[in-house]
Amino acid sequence: ELPCLDCGACCAHFRVSFYWAETSPENGASVPETLTEAISPSLVAMRGTLSPPVRCVALEGTPGRSTRCTIYPTRPSPCRELNPWHPNGEPDEKCQRARSNHGLPPLPSRAGLKTQEATEP
Repeated sequence: ELPCLDCGACCAHFRVSFYWAETSPENGASVPETLTEAISPSLVAMRGTLSPPVRCVALEGTPGRSTRCTIYPTRPSPCRELNPWHPNGEPDEKCQRARSNHGLPPLPSRAGLKTQEATEP
């Protein structure tokens, strides 16, 4: 189960900046340029993430309840690369920090859950 579907804390906590070419259809990119703003000649950010209160323009819903990314299939690379858990099953520190900022409980380790599931009859 992916907690991001109900959480949305990262989308309302961190700046989402990335290389401008991710908005260029000529390069095969698909992040809508209209949802970004320039940071420098080579970087853009999702609107709403440059200054407090941070809230990505593509976030729909209330963090900690039911949320969704309105551009999920075409979201930028920082969003695609973010994972609530590390490969070893431990929660990601950035995810935990964003959740805490929104008063959400920390994510449990998945490593312990996998070990427990493997040993249950």
